[in-house]
Amino acid sequence: MTLAMILGLVGLALVDSTSLGTLVLPLAMLSHDRVRPGRMLLYLGSIAVFYWVLGVGLLLGAGFLVKVWEGWADTDTASWVALVIGVLMLAGSFWPDTPWAKRRRAAQSGGGRRTQWQERLVGDGSRPRTVIAVAVAAGLVEAASMLPYLGAIGIITSSGLGLPASLVTLTGYVLVMVAPALALLGLRMALDTRISPLLARVNGFLARHTSGAVWWIVGIIGFFLAADSATRLGLFGG
Repeated sequence: MTLAMILGLVGLALVDSTSLGTLVLPLAMLSHDRVRPGRMLLYLGSIAVFYWVLGVGLLLGAGFLVKVWEGWADTDTASWVALVIGVLMLAGSFWPDTPWAKRRRAAQSGGGRRTQWQERLVGDGSRPRTVIAVAVAAGLVEAASMLPYLGAIGIITSSGLGLPASLVTLTGYVLVMVAPALALLGLRMALDTRISPLLARVNGFLARHTSGAVWWIVGIIGFFLAADSATRLGLFGG
């Protein structure tokens, strides 16, 4: 594995570390009046294991998919399929700007909803199985927009590493994903409630803007995928 691949993996892992499950919900837990380090570690461990297991499944299936794709990629059928997917991705990237999406965000942006999540994770009535369930649910929600993670799996697959080394690399990737949240937990324990207002503001900013960045990535990838497919099909008159 080259240095460029390693740096690429670290960069993608840091992007993944700012998602709903790896940072937004942990920040909600840390900005609560009562912080439970054990619950926080249980949550981060659960979502890390979820991503690791998902990555193992993707790595094991990647070799088969590559072989299938090599025999199909240069056909017109594959180009038309890629063109349709690219157009759908590009069109779908405008979803956050539709009136329906804006109304949904407005309905979900109230402080009451955020408080409910906090109580489920770190409140007096929180239970370990609830924390694990929320972590897995957050991972499942993000699976629909896991472009950085898929990019990382692609880099690991193309690196030529054997399965044991690939699993070690995947483990390191997942640890980098949860490292920022762990660092914030350390700051919260060291500074106590003095840092809570800052954590709450950062949490609000990420909740408003992180998903929008993902849709931008979806749109850009969709555009290039559609443009490349249209060129190979000769739709531009070339």
